[in-house]
Amino acid sequence: MRAVRAGVGVVVAAGALVGCGSAAGPGGGTAATASAAAGPCGAAPATVPQGWVRDSVRIVAVSGDCLEYEVTNPGTEAADVTVLFGWSGSGAGLSDNPSATQRALAPGASVRGRVLLAGGPAEPDLPVGAVPSSPSVPNAPGAPGSPRPSGPSGAARPVPGVKVVKVRSVPTAEAPSTGGVCPASGVRVYADRGDAAMGLRVVGLHLENCGTRDVVLDGYPGVELLDEAHAPVAGVQVLKGGSAISTGTGADAPPRRFTVAPGGKASAGLVWRNTTDLSGAPVNAPYVRVRATADAAPVMVTPELDLGTTGRIGVGAWAPERS
Repeated sequence: MRAVRAGVGVVVAAGALVGCGSAAGPGGGTAATASAAAGPCGAAPATVPQGWVRDSVRIVAVSGDCLEYEVTNPGTEAADVTVLFGWSGSGAGLSDNPSATQRALAPGASVRGRVLLAGGPAEPDLPVGAVPSSPSVPNAPGAPGSPRPSGPSGAARPVPGVKVVKVRSVPTAEAPSTGGVCPASGVRVYADRGDAAMGLRVVGLHLENCGTRDVVLDGYPGVELLDEAHAPVAGVQVLKGGSAISTGTGADAPPRRFTVAPGGKASAGLVWRNTTDLSGAPVNAPYVRVRATADAAPVMVTPELDLGTTGRIGVGAWAPERS
């Protein structure tokens, strides 16, 4: 079983080579050596705040306008890494929880990115040490990296308290696709954001034939539940049909054979409950490896299964999806 995890790196600020290292600080903290120059999101603090380092990701600097971070892939294959940031619980708050994704990060490579805290798009990703060929025009309204408008007093916006909330990675070769270039398989497979109510969870699996040949489906998608290290999760029953968990979820129909023509779509569903009791520890499976058919190439989706202590998940059969 392949494990693609991203490791911890040190950020180099965009547009400038910021020479920062790290060392153990007093009380087990991490102390950063002095930077030669501040980056576009400010200078790295002398001591790395709690929550700034998680798994593969390190926040290097935060200003009232942006957040600078770095991701490193210590694995043996290319990975797509998604990072969710959030409020640390102290300092100024955030209007939302920004996220960023680094795609096709090569083994051993580090890449940096910048998230604008004004709701704008993330800055283009660059290998560590690279300098943008067309740096943003300072203070240009709406330009990437330009400061957010200040308050009525004209004072700089307060620096928010931030942390790395979650890091998720999938092998680039198994990454889900919702658009862009059609995969070599001719089929896109991805999961939606799902629905939750009263402890019941439903996540849709979607298939799109973006190739030139018909795709024949007959039955259920193959699923393998994986933990944070991409290792199989034991002790969970994978049941056929959403009705094994609850009726009325849209994943109850019996399987049938049908053809998905080029441009056509199909869908299935994952159904589970997150209820808990004293029978054991709750089970979480962030990832699911999906095979549309027995011989199809695998796709790794991230439905964040919180199975509680139920030990069961239902899988609905593939069904045609009407446009």
